[in-house]
Amino acid sequence: MTGPGPSPADQPAPHRREDQTGGPFLLTPLRQVRAIRAQVAEGLERLEVRTVADLIRHLPMRYERIEAESPIASLQEGTIVSARGEIAATKIAGGRFAGRGRSRFQAVLVDETGRLDLVWFNQPWMQKKIVPGQRVRVQGLAKRYGVGLQISNPTLLPTEDADDAPPGERAPGDGRRAVGPRIRPVYPASEGVSSLQIELAVGAVLERALREIDDHLPPEFRRQKEVLELREAYRLIHEPATLEEAAEARRRLAYDELLMLQLAVFMRREQVRRSSVAPALKWSRAIDGHIRARLPFTLTPSQDQVINEIVRDLEKTEPANRLIQGDVGSGKTVVALYAMLLAAADNKQAALMAPTELLAEQHHASIAATLKGSNIRVRLLTGSVTGAERRDILASVAEGTTDILIGTHALLSESVEFRSLAVVVIDEQHRFGVHQRAALRSKASEDPHGRAVSPHVLVMTATPIPRTLALTLFGDLDVSTIRGMPPGRTPIITKVVPPSASADVYSWVRTRIDAGEQAYVVVPAIDTGASAVASGDRSGDAELNDLRSVQHRLETNELKGKRIAALHGRLSPATRDTVMGRFRAGLIDCLVATTVIEVGVDVPNATVMVVEHADQFGLAQLHQLRGRIGRGSKRSVCVLFADPNPATPDAAARIGVMARTSDGFELAEKDLEIRGPGEVFGLRQAGAPPLVVADLMNDRELLAMARRDAAAWIARSPELRGSGEELLRKRLLKLHGQWLGLGDVA
Repeated sequence: MTGPGPSPADQPAPHRREDQTGGPFLLTPLRQVRAIRAQVAEGLERLEVRTVADLIRHLPMRYERIEAESPIASLQEGTIVSARGEIAATKIAGGRFAGRGRSRFQAVLVDETGRLDLVWFNQPWMQKKIVPGQRVRVQGLAKRYGVGLQISNPTLLPTEDADDAPPGERAPGDGRRAVGPRIRPVYPASEGVSSLQIELAVGAVLERALREIDDHLPPEFRRQKEVLELREAYRLIHEPATLEEAAEARRRLAYDELLMLQLAVFMRREQVRRSSVAPALKWSRAIDGHIRARLPFTLTPSQDQVINEIVRDLEKTEPANRLIQGDVGSGKTVVALYAMLLAAADNKQAALMAPTELLAEQHHASIAATLKGSNIRVRLLTGSVTGAERRDILASVAEGTTDILIGTHALLSESVEFRSLAVVVIDEQHRFGVHQRAALRSKASEDPHGRAVSPHVLVMTATPIPRTLALTLFGDLDVSTIRGMPPGRTPIITKVVPPSASADVYSWVRTRIDAGEQAYVVVPAIDTGASAVASGDRSGDAELNDLRSVQHRLETNELKGKRIAALHGRLSPATRDTVMGRFRAGLIDCLVATTVIEVGVDVPNATVMVVEHADQFGLAQLHQLRGRIGRGSKRSVCVLFADPNPATPDAAARIGVMARTSDGFELAEKDLEIRGPGEVFGLRQAGAPPLVVADLMNDRELLAMARRDAAAWIARSPELRGSGEELLRKRLLKLHGQWLGLGDVA
């Protein structure tokens, strides 16, 4: 569903038939709309389109120009054609992919002038829609096939004669069918309901539905921004006369999505600023010197710049809400540690929350080692900490004798009470969301004026965020970027190798181990095939090289006699800690692991990374994995085993960009381009409604405009309670109130 969309302002949803209710037509269930057949309504429900409003918000994904018809004998090869005739014969053919459930449905269309072959790939249900003797109209790209022409995956077109329409695609009273050229919407559809059926259903309700759509943007504002009225936008998005009209309609709806999101973000920032205060921490050159003396290395100019930005935040009573981003290994944790030590220097507490127990354990081990011999007390709290140890930690946190508490989601539990929490650091921000940030912020007391005393919040990510996405999703955060690497890091060489060369690669790995270095081998699954079924793990693929088979192969072949160990998520935290401790100490030569090592593992002597089935991993994941090596002064190499002919274009693009660059920011932009923002980072995980119309790659100017407009709007009306803003506020809170925690959610 998109944007605020069409929705009546006040009344509850009716449950009677449309011709019996006085309630809003937009809220009428499609099953009660007599112009829409029950079978079509059922198919739409499976697409989560249940009411008239849902149907109006179910927008076309593209448009087709329906060409004028020509006799079959006049059709030209290599052009988009439209033809009408009778189905003479049909059949299902298997082909070489039949064993994998793939097939093709073939039909022969004839008219008085000739024959046209039609084929639908992997759509066996078409045999129920297309039957011999039926008259149909089709459109598609005509290509030479044998002595005649063929159309692959042709589009079925409506006809001006209802009796000619394919079964299940006729609608009573549909007067919109035309034979001549026109622009036709193509809707997201399924096996249960076709795009044509959706088009006809929209046509049956559109005029009446449009009358109930009120615009939440004032007329003068729309004129200034040169955007259509909302009801006109919905009319033209569904029934454009030209592609230009469809583009104008899309622009208004995309702007709505972006404006609503930005209004919510700015409203949230203003709400936090006005309703809460934070401890203003003391800073001096003496404190700065003491902290730097504890850090493991001299800070880079970029790290110094980010620390200066953080210090300016922490010295204020306004709660900091800052995102620290940097490439893999850029030293974000040291910067965060500086902030936590600044809190401890002022007799306040700090907390660091990580997404996994392994990462929390890594943070605890490294920070505790850095602060060894100091007066700072660091404790670890995860779900695995129970009994007397847990009670002791909780008591020390409540009493204030624990200065820095490191943990997982366990820090969010009600049983964790801080005496004076001043700084919260959240690692791997994309694994969490606004809800978790708000939950940690809620660990606050009240000042004498009744305002919440909230901690300063710093969130870190090693997945660099494209600026567009940062503005959209993390608009409630200020952004600091650490660029470059600490001294002593060496560039990583990345090689893409076909699986057929694995024996040579692993023999080369042995030579690196013989030279005293260590290696990671990463696999996509713990076990697959029979072993996966036996263990109850159905996520595997029998064709993948899994952890158990790779470990067995290396132990008995290429790395026989070397010290090999496995690391994966099914191991207990204590076992994982032991394995990692042995690997760090150089007691393990090769670690065969799943993506549990994606973040937080720092072993300078590990110089080799081999990734099995690299095309199975995401781009950000591959970059994180590669970042486990290159952490010392030795030459490091990452080998990606990838099929020379990847299953998808996206997989080929991911592997290609990994081989070309190690710049995390360039990779992030490419990842955004390949997968889209909802998948890449946070919209889905943060709980925000997805952007259905707006495209962050192509709508950057629209986003910038929406951001400027939202900032100005909230500056003059922080709670949207001004004259004429009631509907805008109601729709905004319905869309974004819950996930952003905006006060009185409508």
